[in-house]
Amino acid sequence: MVSELIKSALGRLRIIAFLEGISFIVLLGVAMPLKYFAGIPQAVRVAGMAHGVLFILFVLLLIQVATEKSWSFKKSALSFLSSLVPFGTFYADSRWFRN
Repeated sequence: MVSELIKSALGRLRIIAFLEGISFIVLLGVAMPLKYFAGIPQAVRVAGMAHGVLFILFVLLLIQVATEKSWSFKKSALSFLSSLVPFGTFYADSRWFRN
């Protein structure tokens, strides 16, 4: 199944959106509490770096897919905004990325 997704830009976007969503949840739900309640700031550095890289990949792939599929500005903007909300990329995948 993953090999099928990797073949298309939309499939790659779906994979990165999933990973970006997971990294955002880990950053907010695990790394931030470890930093502020347990005094372990390294958790935020690691999770933050991973999330940052995945976020950049998400934005680049979103631009590529929006261009290739001729998405409207509204659909593209809502897809981008979904990455700024926890669990948003999962909603975007179920709503817009499964074509």
